[in-house]
Amino acid sequence: MKNENSAYMSYEEYLVNIKKGIVTADGNCPVTPLLVMLQGRWKSQIMYEMCIYDTVRFGQLKKDLPGITNTMLTKALRELEEDGLISREQFNEIPPHVEYSLTQMGRDLLPVFYAIMNWGFHHEKELYGRE
Repeated sequence: MKNENSAYMSYEEYLVNIKKGIVTADGNCPVTPLLVMLQGRWKSQIMYEMCIYDTVRFGQLKKDLPGITNTMLTKALRELEEDGLISREQFNEIPPHVEYSLTQMGRDLLPVFYAIMNWGFHHEKELYGRE
């Protein structure tokens, strides 16, 4: 089913229309681009951390993501920037530093992370074996 108008469908309409298949006006899956952008072990976690901060430095992200290497964090940040989800601002001061923030497209993901958070709380017992 093609979404002919540019208006968003309600959740109720989605539940009905998903059974028919929902594609963009060009016939593409509307979900795939985001899933590709967030592929990998760290990107979704980086995006979640980015939701917490208005702006954040590399060192803070490194501290908040135990186990990530400098190389992996740099690579993921570059890819998220290329995809338009985050912006990078370099300050040529002494000492130089870089700050990252969500772009508007990245901020548009806040409701998605809200829904994922609620799902996590709803299934906490199954996920963490708590009773």
